[in-house]
Amino acid sequence: MIEIREVSQAYGVQDVLRQVSVSIKEKRITALVGANGAGKTTLLNVAANLIPAKSGQVFLDGKNISQMENIEIAKKIAVLKQTQHLSMRITVEELVAFGRYPHSKGRLKAWDQEKISQAIAYMDLQKIQDKFIDELSGGQRQRAYIAMILAQDTPYIFLDEPLNNLDIKYSVEMMTILQKLVRELDKTVIIVLHDINFAAAFADEIVAMRDGRIIRQGEAPSIINPDILREVFDHDFHIVRVGTRKVCVYFQPQDMIPQADPG
Repeated sequence: MIEIREVSQAYGVQDVLRQVSVSIKEKRITALVGANGAGKTTLLNVAANLIPAKSGQVFLDGKNISQMENIEIAKKIAVLKQTQHLSMRITVEELVAFGRYPHSKGRLKAWDQEKISQAIAYMDLQKIQDKFIDELSGGQRQRAYIAMILAQDTPYIFLDEPLNNLDIKYSVEMMTILQKLVRELDKTVIIVLHDINFAAAFADEIVAMRDGRIIRQGEAPSIINPDILREVFDHDFHIVRVGTRKVCVYFQPQDMIPQADPG
């Protein structure tokens, strides 16, 4: 479990997290949602110890993360940032091999090679494992990065807006893959999402943020509520059911808005 206790963070004089406390349950998908500037990415970075908290504490499986060695954290948490910068031309297999660095320190052994092969196979990348990353489509590239963090073999996976620049097909594919990692491999996924409907459809829990604070946290269906969402996004939502799922309608053409009865 990851426990965040009264964490605050600021960039200069701008407070971006304000005494945030939240618990992340294991073997679930937890989505961080909120408008731009809500503090979602900062909270993810503080929870992964990528940036220090101004105040407060983060506990990773009972240990204060600020007192853990980076290599120990890297064996527990794999992080996929919003933007990936590669300064060299590498193949899919070489990229996936980077995931083994916390374990191999760059000296791959038979066990590492087996983990790399397993990750490539799990993500169905065998046919393109020798292709260069810059030759892939956006969806293929994201699958390769997921394979990399899968090869890292950590119980926790953090993702910052992984659906950016993906079309609907590949966005659904990506979220379905993350669901499989939780259901089949017992991973714990914490993900920053902009689209509330992806959170509603795929997340087990939602942490809703606004202005550096937690507005609500709970099971996804309980957060998909028009009053809560208005408080989070400062926008009106209409919730409809499609089968067993709740869908958020946040854009209504004028002719769809119910009109008051003049009589």
